[in-house]
Amino acid sequence: VQLVESGGGLVQPGGSLRLACAASGFTLDYYAIGWFRQAPGKEREGVSCISSSGVTTNYADSVKGRFTISRDNAKKTVYLQMNSRNPEDTAVYYCAALLYCSQSVYRYWGQGTQVAVSS
Repeated sequence: VQLVESGGGLVQPGGSLRLACAASGFTLDYYAIGWFRQAPGKEREGVSCISSSGVTTNYADSVKGRFTISRDNAKKTVYLQMNSRNPEDTAVYYCAALLYCSQSVYRYWGQGTQVAVSS
């Protein structure tokens, strides 16, 4: 069972980046997927979540209007499109599988991908 994040890197302020969370070893269709981030010296925070069907999404206020979460169950992958990046978005980004976005019970976690925003 694995969740593997990819797509991290260095981007300039205002730039865009798309993260991917690829699932293996379990049926992604059954799970909601959440994206989280943790900046150095800060607590982990929830960024976005998408329901198992993809119909329902939610976002933290800090990323609303800039980030878009989506999923392709056929490809067993969930994406996080990040636009208009700013330095406060610098963090390690993680994805996690859970039954419902409204619950904080996580079944699986990825290892994280580093994202840095700097000029």
